[in-house]
Amino acid sequence: MAHNYANKRPRGRPRQYEPARALQDARDAFWDGGFASTSLDDLSAATGMNRPSLYAAFGHKRALYLKTLDRYRELGRDAMRRALATNVPLAEALRRMYASALAIYLSGDRGARGCYLVGTAATEAVNDREIRSAYASGLHELDDLLENRMRQAVKRGELSRNADPRALARVACAVMNGLALRARAGDSGSELNRIAGVAVQLICRGSAPVK
Repeated sequence: MAHNYANKRPRGRPRQYEPARALQDARDAFWDGGFASTSLDDLSAATGMNRPSLYAAFGHKRALYLKTLDRYRELGRDAMRRALATNVPLAEALRRMYASALAIYLSGDRGARGCYLVGTAATEAVNDREIRSAYASGLHELDDLLENRMRQAVKRGELSRNADPRALARVACAVMNGLALRARAGDSGSELNRIAGVAVQLICRGSAPVK
């Protein structure tokens, strides 16, 4: 079903006009409607670019979608690196990470949208290997960032020497994905923040300095 973005921006915007903004607008259209249900007319209306301009700038619909996934992953990596900085205790870093994620998950003109990667790519991953690869890469990138942070926490005595950084990282990532799904399902911000807080406590339960 086509979505009415006609009043958002006039049609016919040339290819060279704000390509980063056009990519963001296309992402928002996919985010609200999903890959399969978002038509070329939706994308044209959302970006203000006619179909020939869209093709010239980004290629076909699937190529455009993959570009939006790449950009979302890039922004996500940067945000998570900042949140997981080593100049604060692990618990504070995790709280920052979840707060940063929830600020995104709870946003959206039509209601909370959750995570773009989880909310749109997961439904396409079974039948499209390239989308599945992008989806898996996004999850594994967060796994790796978290695992590195957990290993640093073990070295600094914030976690027990017996802690399993790899497993803890995947637990923290799983909580993130769960928050994204619950946000899209309509759970309140206060409830999601409470879940994130409990998750931090559980992950850091053995975080007293090792003697």
